[in-house]
This record gives sequence, structure tokens and C-alpha cells, in this order.
Amino acid sequence: MQKPRSKGNSKQLQRVRLDKWLWAARFYKTRALAKRAVEGGKVRCEKDRAKPSKDIEIDMEISLRQGFDEKTVIVTALSDQRRGAPEAQLLYAETEASVAKRLALAVQRKTQPSVWPSASKPNKKQRRLIHKFKQGE
Repeated sequence: MQKPRSKGNSKQLQRVRLDKWLWAARFYKTRALAKRAVEGGKVRCEKDRAKPSKDIEIDMEISLRQGFDEKTVIVTALSDQRRGAPEAQLLYAETEASVAKRLALAVQRKTQPSVWPSASKPNKKQRRLIHKFKQGE
């Protein structure tokens, strides 16, 4: 689904800047945040680091990291305008492997204890084991 440019030009978009597309697809709230993420190496285009000004095309693979999640998406449409979330989701398709990996990591994070027990002073038996270990017996 290609969208016409907003400047009254009836020509279909062929290429869009990477940071502008990430902003339009609602991965980042502002273009400045999108640019910072690309420059910081959190966004890869075709498995290579890219510059914010890189022109992207349809069927390109983009990998991006947001917090704990890492997504791999395929560009299905181009837009240089930020629209509503339902329209933004039409700009990309997340790969099946990416969805499965993200869900597996989410389950793994949820199984981890949120509060680790505090370390206490070792008792007499534990101290003997520590000394035995350190002395190499």
C-alpha cells in the first residue's frame, strides 16, 4: 500500500528515509528518537548498520531493538506521514521467527524472580566449604 506524498505530488513514493519511515510506522515517538536509535546501532537494515538518511524500499528487512524486544520486520509499504496505529501497522509485517523469538524471551523474563533473595552472611558449614574450595582440597 503506497501512499502519495503530502505535497500535492501525485507520484507514488519509491524511497523514504529510514528515520522518517520508522517514525511514520510508529516504532518511535519522534523522528529525533528514531534518528538516535539508528545512529546508536539499534536499527539494522538488511543486517547491516545504516544511517538515518538511508533510503528504504519495499521488501527490505529491518531489525530493530526496543527495550528487551528485538523485532525483524519486512517493509510492505512506504509512508512519510505519521498516521493512526491501524494504518501504521499496514506499513510492515513482522516475520514469524521474530514473533516466536520475542514470545519465548517474554516467557523467559516472566519466569525469572522479580526480587532476588538478599545475600546473607554464610553460616559455619558454608564457611568451611568456602575455605575448603579456596585451599583446593
